[in-house]
Amino acid sequence: MAPLPAPLSVTDYRARIASLVPPAPVVPRPLAECVGLVLGEDVVAPVPMPPFDNSAMDGYAVRAADVAAAGGHASVALPVPVDIPAGRTDVVPLAPGTAHRIMTGAPVPPGADAIVKVEDTDGGEQRVAVRAPVEPGTHIRRVGEDVADGTTVLRAGTVLSSAQLGLAAAIGRAELPVYRPVRVLVLSTGSELVEPGNPLLHGQIYESNSVLLAAAVREIGGEPTVLRFVPDDVPAFHEAVSSHAGADLLITSGGVSAGAYEVVKDALTGQGVEFVRVAIQPGGPQGSGRFGALPVVTLPGNPVSTALSFELFVRPALLAAMGRRDVDRPRVRARTTEELRSPAGKRQFRRGHLDGSSVTPVGGPGSHLLASFAASDCLIEIPEETTDVPAGTELDVLVLRH
Repeated sequence: MAPLPAPLSVTDYRARIASLVPPAPVVPRPLAECVGLVLGEDVVAPVPMPPFDNSAMDGYAVRAADVAAAGGHASVALPVPVDIPAGRTDVVPLAPGTAHRIMTGAPVPPGADAIVKVEDTDGGEQRVAVRAPVEPGTHIRRVGEDVADGTTVLRAGTVLSSAQLGLAAAIGRAELPVYRPVRVLVLSTGSELVEPGNPLLHGQIYESNSVLLAAAVREIGGEPTVLRFVPDDVPAFHEAVSSHAGADLLITSGGVSAGAYEVVKDALTGQGVEFVRVAIQPGGPQGSGRFGALPVVTLPGNPVSTALSFELFVRPALLAAMGRRDVDRPRVRARTTEELRSPAGKRQFRRGHLDGSSVTPVGGPGSHLLASFAASDCLIEIPEETTDVPAGTELDVLVLRH
């Protein structure tokens, strides 16, 4: 029997998956649908902000020279021939020796060079007593003070949140060019799987991997479609996958080990997908390639192996495809509170709880211990060359939740 090929390193396999998933197209989307998406092109302001000189206060538009004598116990009385509410477009010029009552955001009339805030007056409607002087320019927001016409206000690669979308609306954009969310087909195989909510027979388990993977795709802004309970049958597998055109990636879980009845391996071997071993624990059996034009990543079936493989290999590839630059989880250094062991030649990831500069393992290394994964907030990374980790050893830790 020919010897098995050497397993791929975690780094090499990660690069393989990254190159498999193509960039999503940049498409226009309404602002309300852009939250969390990545801007695909620079955005230039077609208008200045503010687009006209406007009042920063409720008060009175005046000529500063006309109220220079106000102050102390003295006031200056001026007639008020015009009201200027916000939104008025037919602004009447200010005549010398008069004041126009003006609201916040309303256009400053030609001839006025300052705003007296209402608190410094008697609030008169036909005639106003101004009790304090103002300097020219007081309480006036100048045209283009925030953004000049033609300024690049948003750069390609920006992850869009409320502030950026508010700015886009403020310069008149109704939609933005963004990387389209990746469309991911999630398929979980296994005739032993039962939909949650139904009774179990002896030998059956509840199907959870598709729920986990679909949620993980949604968490990063992707759009999953779940194919559940595809039988362990090669023609049925091919039919199920082929009936969903338009996906950017197929993710399967299960059916990739060395035993019998491995439907994913049977269906995709010789079809453009290569099955390999990766020097990692848990999650060694992996596969990737293309089924026709569809990129495929096949994950092992044990739930922690599935979750970990998504975290390390698939998640960064999908984020990069959607234009994200920060594709990696944050890394910190922390000292383990317990002694750990790891198999030689494999990079082990243990579930953990991070507390400042200390990290405590949660559960054992088994790939079936999903409850410990759910209770963890980090992954403890043990390098391939390390087999014994004394308590107090400083290791890299991947932070899963902020």
